[in-house]
Amino acid sequence: MSDPALIAEQLRRAFEGEAWHGPALLELLQDVDAATAAAKPLPDVHSIWELVLHIAVWDGVASRRLAGEKCQPTGTANFPVVPKPTEAAWRKAVGQAKRAHDALVRTVASLPESRLRERVPGKRYDFYFMLHGIAQHELYHAGQVAILKKAQAGAERVE
Repeated sequence: MSDPALIAEQLRRAFEGEAWHGPALLELLQDVDAATAAAKPLPDVHSIWELVLHIAVWDGVASRRLAGEKCQPTGTANFPVVPKPTEAAWRKAVGQAKRAHDALVRTVASLPESRLRERVPGKRYDFYFMLHGIAQHELYHAGQVAILKKAQAGAERVE
């Protein structure tokens, strides 16, 4: 397998499943409803929903950077505002994250090896480093989702 194909596979595993470490993001989200996704069981911590939107942003940023664009989201462009928490809005958010992720995986899988050592527009690092960072970013936030699910379940038992 080429390096781009291997990286694409790691991105897929981090997001969808069959990851070495345990459950990937989508596996963790399977039983999450809108109320749980929007809940804030821990003070000053992003909700599951906010994290899903944020992950989608960064998958999109990686795709945009691979297309040659300088991109560095801040504020609500980095952590978009959660809409009114309905089941339809939650399913839409997860669907958008999946579409952004799938587009990135397809793009990465089709990259020539030489692109990995090109510098990311406006950054001091190359695409190889950035793409590994995207996988790490998804796993980091998947861990937060797992903790938030446990915290929310604990909060519901107390109520």
